[in-house]
Amino acid sequence: MNERPHEPVIVSRRFRGPTSSGNGGYVCGLVAARVPFPVTVRLLKPPPLEIGLDVVEAGERIELRLGDAVIAEARPGDVGDLSPPAPPTLDEAAAAASHYAGFAKHFAPECFVCGPRRAPGDGLRLFAGALGEPSAAVAAPWTPDASLDAGDGRVALEFMWAALDCPGYLAVAGDMRAMLLGELTARVLRRVDVGEACVVVGWPIRSSGRKHETGTAVFGAQKDLCALGRGLWIEPRATSGA
Repeated sequence: MNERPHEPVIVSRRFRGPTSSGNGGYVCGLVAARVPFPVTVRLLKPPPLEIGLDVVEAGERIELRLGDAVIAEARPGDVGDLSPPAPPTLDEAAAAASHYAGFAKHFAPECFVCGPRRAPGDGLRLFAGALGEPSAAVAAPWTPDASLDAGDGRVALEFMWAALDCPGYLAVAGDMRAMLLGELTARVLRRVDVGEACVVVGWPIRSSGRKHETGTAVFGAQKDLCALGRGLWIEPRATSGA
């Protein structure tokens, strides 16, 4: 198989999800930003921090590797006919975020996307809370800060993918039980502006055993749909005590 290397990437500790590994959506976005076509990114191992990871093109796949170990792989993919719910207002999203379950309990409280221990300008602070009946969706307001700028006044692609990560988890894990992102597909229609008052929404699609499929969306200040994500979340297998 012919393989073509890309420039290696390093996942900074700032962009962690769990304490010792990268946030899944952000890492998926790093891979997606290096190819010119829509992709589905599958996470195979926890992405390590602060170490060079090779990005290798292998046929139709793009692999993120540490030595011979494949950390993540991307393949051509699209979100298909995914249809988001109508966007809530900023006030409705803020009200939902005010009762974010992660304030009371969080298995990764320093997560770059949804960790309550992250300060403004450090994490995304997407504290998605339930919108309430009749909706099964969660929502949070999001105003991207200047550190997310791609250099053109708009949010870099990898941060758009990151914003499509945790709100999906929160749509199926209102009790904040542990889950890991297994796969993410995204369609970014418009990278939002730095400082733009956005709303991020997550909703459940279907569940089967330990696997949960979710949808996420980013809406801009004019309620325009800017990005869509389809995620697969996996609950770790229960371990019995000794």
